Amino acid sequence: MMDSDDTAVVTVYGMLWRVLPGPTWLKIVVLVALAAAVVAVCFAWVFPAVAPIMPFNDVTVE
Repeated sequence: MMDSDDTAVVTVYGMLWRVLPGPTWLKIVVLVALAAAVVAVCFAWVFPAVAPIMPFNDVTVE
């Protein structure tokens, strides 16, 4: 893909696709596994660590 001034646009997804070895079906399997791992890490460690500083529990009903 080219930008308006004829320079190549590099995306993270394109870079991941080119770096992963193997046929297309294997690349898809690896990318789905990586996405599942990122979601699992977010639910296991990131979201619980951020939850106390989020204002969702500060509900005021009058």
